[in-house]
Amino acid sequence: MENGKDVSAALIVAHPDDETLWAGGTVLMHSDWHWTIVSLCRGSDTDRAPKFSRVVQQLGGVYAIGDLDDGPKQIPLLNADVQQMVLSLLPEKHFDIILTHSPHGEYTRHRRHEEIGAAVASLWEKELIKAKEVWMFAYEDNGKGGKDDLPKAIKTAHLTSTLPDDIWQRKYLIVTDMYGFAPDTYEADIVMRDEAFWCFQSPEEFRTWLKTERKTR
Repeated sequence: MENGKDVSAALIVAHPDDETLWAGGTVLMHSDWHWTIVSLCRGSDTDRAPKFSRVVQQLGGVYAIGDLDDGPKQIPLLNADVQQMVLSLLPEKHFDIILTHSPHGEYTRHRRHEEIGAAVASLWEKELIKAKEVWMFAYEDNGKGGKDDLPKAIKTAHLTSTLPDDIWQRKYLIVTDMYGFAPDTYEADIVMRDEAFWCFQSPEEFRTWLKTERKTR
C-alpha cells in the first residue's frame, strides 16, 4: 500500500473499542491516511457511543455508528442485514484499503465479529464496496476464552508488526483512559504490542484462503 495523504482507509468493526484493540496501532502509525471508522453496534449506548466518537477524533478519523442487536444471547443475524447496515454507515463505497474482522473472529467467541467479517467480504465480492486491499484481523486464542486464554497475534499472518513503545502506550491509554477499562480487565489485558492481519488484493484471494483455513481448523 502506497504511503501518503492520498490513501483512503475504512476500519469496519463490531463495537466501540474493537478499532483500537485490533488495529489501533496501525491507525496511529498511518495518521496521514484518510480514516473512516465504523462501528455497527452500540449506537444507542449512552456510555460507549460518545466515547467512540471521541476516540475516533483522537485517532484522526471520521466516524459512523450503527445499532445492530448486541444482546448477550448473540442471536444470529442475517448476512444481508449486516451488509445493509455496513452500506448505510459508509459515507463512501470505494477505498484504497478496508480493515475489518475475520469471519473466524479473534477470540472465543463473539458472533458479531464473525458476522461482520463475512458481510464485508460478501460486499467486496459483489463490488458493492470496492477496495484495492482488504485486511482482516489475525488473532486467536486456544478455544477456551476468558482471561486465562487471551488472544494473540497469529505469527503466520500475512502482515505482522510490533508496535513501538510510544504507539503501544497511546493505544493502551485509549482503552484504559478514554474507554475507561480498568487495568485488570480483559480489555486492558488484550491491548497487544503485536498487530496482525490477513491481507487480500482480490475477493478470489480471500475465498481461496477461507477454504484453506476451514480445512485446517
